Amino acid sequence: MLKTQLDHIVITASSLAAGSEYIYRALGVQLEAGGEHPRMGTHNLLLRLGDDCYLEVIAINPEAQQPDRPHWFGLSDDHHQTTGLAGWVARTNDLVAASQASPIPLGQVEAMTRGSLAWQITIPDDGNLVMQGAAPALIQWAGEQHPVLRMEDIGCTLQGLEVFHPDAASIRKLLEQTGFEGPCTVTSLETGEAPYLTARILTPSGPRQLDSRLSR
Repeated sequence: MLKTQLDHIVITASSLAAGSEYIYRALGVQLEAGGEHPRMGTHNLLLRLGDDCYLEVIAINPEAQQPDRPHWFGLSDDHHQTTGLAGWVARTNDLVAASQASPIPLGQVEAMTRGSLAWQITIPDDGNLVMQGAAPALIQWAGEQHPVLRMEDIGCTLQGLEVFHPDAASIRKLLEQTGFEGPCTVTSLETGEAPYLTARILTPSGPRQLDSRLSR
C-alpha cells in the first residue's frame, strides 16, 4: 500500500544569505547549515519543523560546478530569482509506484546525494516546479532514519500547509492516489488566479506564517 506524507517545504533563494534573512524576518529564527548537492550545483540551509518534517532554503551554489541541465525547483542563475516559499516535497514508501500513480506528471526519478545522505526524487526535465509549486515533488530517502533527526530542535513545528490552485481537483487526486496523509489542505481558486502556498508554523515566539505571494 502506498503511503505518502509531507516531508519538507522548499524556500528558493537568490542566495543562502538572502534565504536566511527571509526566514529570520518571517519566523524570527536562525537556520542551521545543510550541505551541497553535487549533481545540481546547489546548496541549502535547514530548519527542523517537528519529528518528521523540515524547512529547506535552497540556492544555486556559485562555487560549485553547474549542471548541463536546468536547476531543480525552478532555480535560476539570473537576476530574476526571487526568495520565498516556492514548493513542497512529499515522502513516499515507493517512489516509482507513487510517481506512476500520480495523475499529474511529476518528472523523472533521479538519484541525489548531500554528504552522507542519499535519496531519489522526482524532477521535471525543465527543472520547473509542477503546477507552479502547488503539486509536490515526491521523495524516497535511503536508509531507515529520516534526516530530520540529525537536525537541532529549536522549537518550531509545521502546523499546516495550505495549497491554493485553480485545478485543486487534480492535486487532491494526486494526494489520494499516492496515499497521502498529513497537515495539508487544498483549496480551489477561480480560473486565471495565480496559485500560491501558505505554511503555518509555530515558533518559540508564537505562530507565524510563510506565504508564497510575499516572495521578494
